Amino acid sequence: MGDNTDTAHRFAKDQLKAIVERVERLEAEKKTIGDDIKDVFGEAKSNGFDVKALRTVIKMRKQDADERQEQETILETYMQALGML
Repeated sequence: MGDNTDTAHRFAKDQLKAIVERVERLEAEKKTIGDDIKDVFGEAKSNGFDVKALRTVIKMRKQDADERQEQETILETYMQALGML
């Protein structure tokens, strides 16, 4: 019985270590990708593009058409209420 318990503990320890190492690798990849995205935005800025507008366009492209239309309608309503249109 002690042998099975030791084997189970070893397995759990190895599994835990593998999970932690995978997350650490993914975090490192995430940082690298984040740095790459930052570089692309820097390149866009140096070519005269407005980075804030680019971020907005990218965010909008992630939305489906209905969601995007709803957000645009809400924004327009707020802007009109504030006398901005």
